[in-house]
Amino acid sequence: MSEKELQSLVETISFNFFKKKFTHRAYFNSRLRTTGGRYHLSSHNIDFNPRVMECYGQEELIKVIKHELCHYHLHLEGKGYQHKDQDFKQLLIETGGSRYVQSLTDEKKQTYRQYQCVNCQTVLLRKRRVDTKKYVCGKCHGKLKEIEKLVQ
Repeated sequence: MSEKELQSLVETISFNFFKKKFTHRAYFNSRLRTTGGRYHLSSHNIDFNPRVMECYGQEELIKVIKHELCHYHLHLEGKGYQHKDQDFKQLLIETGGSRYVQSLTDEKKQTYRQYQCVNCQTVLLRKRRVDTKKYVCGKCHGKLKEIEKLVQ
């Protein structure tokens, strides 16, 4: 989707669902990481994360557009435009916008290192590597040996 198509889509959604015109600029911002979109209070422009369209399609993008348009129209009307405000929550329900965007980041699997005490057989899980020459068991002060790496 091009930025021209995005601008047209935002204007159409604004008129159809809010019965008001969107007179500012809408554009894609690839620097956004975890958020679906962002409304700028000073310029009244809205930028959207292109990964929403790539990962979840146009239907999810429309929900994000509705969410950001709620901020936009409420702010211009002088009403409560923040997530905590009742005006925002009510308008979001009425228009069918999403409260949160689905996860946009690739979740890394966490790896753990498993160590065992030679004396008391206590098992330790650590995210970071432990220097077994320097550190000892916290219970009996015995030597530690690395058993394996676990991926969770």
